[in-house]
Amino acid sequence: MVALAEPVPMPGDGPTDDAGPGADEIEALDTYSRVVATVAERLSPSVASLRVSRQLGGWSAGGAGSAVAFTPDGFLVTSAHVVAGTDQGEAAFTDGSERPFRVVGRDALSDLAVIRAEGSPPAAPLGDAARLRVGQLVIAIGNPLGFAGTVTAGVVSALGRSLAARDGRSSRLVENVIQTDAALNPGNSGGALADARGRVVGINTAVAGIGLGLAVPVDTATRAILGSLMRDGRVRRAFLGVVGGTRPLPARLARQLGRTRALEVVQLLDGSPAASAGVRPGDLVVELDGSAIEGVADLQRLLVGELVGRAVGVRVARGDRLLELDLSPVELRA
Repeated sequence: MVALAEPVPMPGDGPTDDAGPGADEIEALDTYSRVVATVAERLSPSVASLRVSRQLGGWSAGGAGSAVAFTPDGFLVTSAHVVAGTDQGEAAFTDGSERPFRVVGRDALSDLAVIRAEGSPPAAPLGDAARLRVGQLVIAIGNPLGFAGTVTAGVVSALGRSLAARDGRSSRLVENVIQTDAALNPGNSGGALADARGRVVGINTAVAGIGLGLAVPVDTATRAILGSLMRDGRVRRAFLGVVGGTRPLPARLARQLGRTRALEVVQLLDGSPAASAGVRPGDLVVELDGSAIEGVADLQRLLVGELVGRAVGVRVARGDRLLELDLSPVELRA
């Protein structure tokens, strides 16, 4: 737990001339700034400034961003768009060291990437964004405009936001994105969003407007993605070929199933697993592989690599009937 400062003497509280050593520092830092300073001091050595170079039609273009060391053997997490179009670069740390890095894997559909730098930069502790609350203090540490180790602070403005991500023809919603008013600038992407205990709870990914920044949450799903990138260099996802949206269930079905929403199939891709299994536009998908489906996020969460090539059951409502269909998801390709 971060230690809190003693109450700061205010005008009229009595003489402070004999307050002793450290009085000036205590007067300059209130509880809020003491917490921010402590977190920054703890995490800044783990945050790198990235410099990358891309070849675009015969021209060389430079780019910059941030990354956070999360293992003691040189693995760092950053935003996929920071290292898009390149396989290597330079990582600069606040101790003045510059280390070459290589891209281990990237996943544009979560805007996360893992790189590995030479040496052993100190690893930042990972927290759990599921524990965040609106109004909670968060601290952003990154490399805006090329200035390493820059710190801004703010609060969690909103939770549960969605961020659209795209990879070629494939698209996906990154769920439970953190919205903060901590100032984010170009170059902050890939940097750390930390709580007051110095735990990384988000990876800064976008500036959505003045006073509005977004961060990919560090949660169970993110940890699984990082593990896949470290192990395989990519993230495998299952594909059904369904385009749809959330729709309320008819009252009778809602009572029967004990829930109020399902995923309406708006469109099916030709030759897709769902189309081959007999799913039709207008069907309401209520279950996949035994798990309830109430909307796009539920379906997306279940389409993991382990389903690829495996026969799974899908339950759909068609008119006043519930139908059980079997299909075999294929791997999603960009």
